[in-house]
Amino acid sequence: MKRLLLLSLLAGPALAADTPATLSQGWQFQQRSGPALFASICAGCHMAEGQGARGAGAYPALKGNARLASAQYVLMMVMRGNKGMPGFAWQLDDEQVLTIANHAVQRFGPAGSLLLKPTDVAAMRSQMPRQEPFP
Repeated sequence: MKRLLLLSLLAGPALAADTPATLSQGWQFQQRSGPALFASICAGCHMAEGQGARGAGAYPALKGNARLASAQYVLMMVMRGNKGMPGFAWQLDDEQVLTIANHAVQRFGPAGSLLLKPTDVAAMRSQMPRQEPFP
């Protein structure tokens, strides 16, 4: 029993040390649809209906948020993040970024908001320094 405890204590730090390195070398979201990506990434803070939340932090509402009239703003938030919100540029490919940003604009933005094109995502990505998702 003592040997097992000792081995687990010695192996624990090694296993924990491997986890972030493994994740930072190619960890990505697998979902492809806007609703699935939103549920996986955004809904935990902004809530399923985009109403936002207050508690341990303040998570702004997406529903009725005038800033969502600008798909470029949504694109910037998804890719770069802001303050307490992390950016997801290096966990999502261009198609996923386009899908989730356009989903948020269509679902929560004002009627008639313009949607993003694939070239918009590529242009923003080309201006960003490469960052690992888990330093």
